[in-house]
Amino acid sequence: MKISVAMCTYEGAPYLGEQLASSAGQTRPPDELVVCDDCSGDATAGIVREFAAAASFPVRLYVNDRNLGSTRNFEQAIGRCGGDLIALADQDDVWRRDKLAQIERLFASPDRPGLVFSDAEVVGPDLRPLGHRVWEGVNIRFGARERRRCEAGRAFEVLLAREVVTGATMAFRAEFRDLVLPIPDGIKRIHDGWISLAISAAAPVAFIAEPLIEYRQHPAQQMSVELPGQEPGLLAEIRDGVGGEEARALRRNYYRREIHELEVLRERLRERAGDFPCAGALPKIEAKLAHLRARAEMPGARLGRLPRVMRELATRRYHLFSRGLVSAAKDLLA
Repeated sequence: MKISVAMCTYEGAPYLGEQLASSAGQTRPPDELVVCDDCSGDATAGIVREFAAAASFPVRLYVNDRNLGSTRNFEQAIGRCGGDLIALADQDDVWRRDKLAQIERLFASPDRPGLVFSDAEVVGPDLRPLGHRVWEGVNIRFGARERRRCEAGRAFEVLLAREVVTGATMAFRAEFRDLVLPIPDGIKRIHDGWISLAISAAAPVAFIAEPLIEYRQHPAQQMSVELPGQEPGLLAEIRDGVGGEEARALRRNYYRREIHELEVLRERLRERAGDFPCAGALPKIEAKLAHLRARAEMPGARLGRLPRVMRELATRRYHLFSRGLVSAAKDLLA
């Protein structure tokens, strides 16, 4: 199998050299590195060109004519990869030396997963460990229960409820590129959430419960990990979720974006069912769509919400797709 690495850069000069060095130092080197730079105004492109001149594998740099943003930039980087496997890379992390070797081993297993991801060590700007891993993050929570469900072939259910795959740890088979591209406009998730959800609907997903990268936290990064201890308590979370009409409007918009996302996924899976078997995923999508519509269309009066909240609790959709009783309490009291 040939492995392509798709890396997106933007104003990446402070940390890019360490990431490139870690990709070059792999025990199983990539077969190519595709870098798409999003109109950086610093030395990013020059660093890539200097690296390419000395690399032992092909490095192709594309500099955008205009700024596309991270999702569109990753979309074009993925589209330009020629390998059988595509591994995503952020510009500011550092890879463990055996990252690609470990990923390739899992892709070669009899289960033939469509996507593989790993845990990551959370580090500061100077690469000092912060004492946590990405899977422990409050905004991820990929714990023992979720891992067991993935191992039992229920990864789509896990990813339908929560985004747990960090793009910098992800690799997938290029044969699924036609399923995930183009990445839809107006959806809730960014590129990694969309790609992992779509592929999990059509193929097994495997994970490596080891930190294969150092995930750098710094002020300029797009996405960060909310570390344990940063989240509010249960009562505070419910209280903070109860707001006025402006807060309710924001929540409705959030649900509608996710509804749009799932409707696009449903239609894409139906259109390409001959190439990507996904019959088991479609009823789950319909169930979550019903839940999201119920939450998006809650009546204004609290008493009017009670039957709808009780129905969602009875069907366990709050527990399957939201935060259980916490989400129910927010809907009832907001």
